[in-house]
Order: sequence, then C-alpha cells, then structure tokens
Amino acid sequence: MGIELQFLNLIQEIRTTFLDVFMSNVTKLGNVGFIWILLTIILLVIPKMRKSGVILAAALIVDLILCNVILKPLVARIRPFDVNTAIQLIIAKPQDYSFPSGHTAASVASVVALYLAGEKRLWKIALILACFIAFSRMYLYVHYPTDVLGGAVVGVISGYIGYKVTLRMSRHSGMN
Repeated sequence: MGIELQFLNLIQEIRTTFLDVFMSNVTKLGNVGFIWILLTIILLVIPKMRKSGVILAAALIVDLILCNVILKPLVARIRPFDVNTAIQLIIAKPQDYSFPSGHTAASVASVVALYLAGEKRLWKIALILACFIAFSRMYLYVHYPTDVLGGAVVGVISGYIGYKVTLRMSRHSGMN
C-alpha cells in the first residue's frame, strides 16, 4: 500500500479549488450509478435504442452483483483516508469498502455495454466521463489506484456479460 499512498499523495499536490469542485461534482454523477441508470432509462424509452438500454441495464445489474454484493465484502479493503488520517476529505466519507471502485466499475461497464451495443458516439462520450469519474475517486482520496484498476476490470467483465446475457435472452425469446 505504500506506493499507492505515495501516488495518491502526489495527486494531492495538483489540488486546486477549481479541481476540488469539478472532481466533487464529477464523482457525484457516479454516486449509486446515477448517471448510468439515468442513461439506461433514457435508452429504454427511445424505441430504436431500447436494445442498447436493455444491454446497459443487464451490465449494471451484473456489476452491482459482482462489485457490491460479492467483491467488496469479500476483500473488505479499508479506504486510503482511513490509513492516512491526515487527509481532509472534501466529500462525505463512503461507508462501504474500498476494493473495487464501484464508481469505476459501473462507469466502465456502461462504456463496454454501449460499445458492444453498437452505440458508436455514445460509448465514446461515456468513456470520457468514465475516465473523469475513475480519476476523481483517487483525487478525492477515497480509492487506491488498484481499486480503480480492479473496478475497471469488473466493469469490462460486467459489460461483456450483460451484452452476452441480453443476446442469449433475445435469441431465446425471438426478439431482436
């Protein structure tokens, strides 16, 4: 954990009032998957994008199970601000475990789901937002770099599984 804390401390050296506000707001978009759930609902409402919405919903459900139900309690990693208590957080303390980053996992799951669904422009916009959300978790000192990396891996797996499950279900139901 020493190298990871050093990396987080390095990030603290670039802190500014503007970045504090920006990163706090960016991270809020990922709270409880808000932005991704909202996007899912929008896609489900638009008939020609409904299949993408179903794929995204499936990816987020898989992510929720893998990340929050299985991995976080299993690994039970304490957060960096609990190790380095000298850090003054600028957001409310998260109450769950650190590994993997749920914000990152949901964000990357959404990007992968949108990519596999064939949403050519939307996945690229989502990728930019996902990168900001992932970085914000380290900037705000609530996740280690390996938490973010682990979240990205969980996100890729979740997006892929969500896509495959949706394809299999649509084949069996005769839907396209």
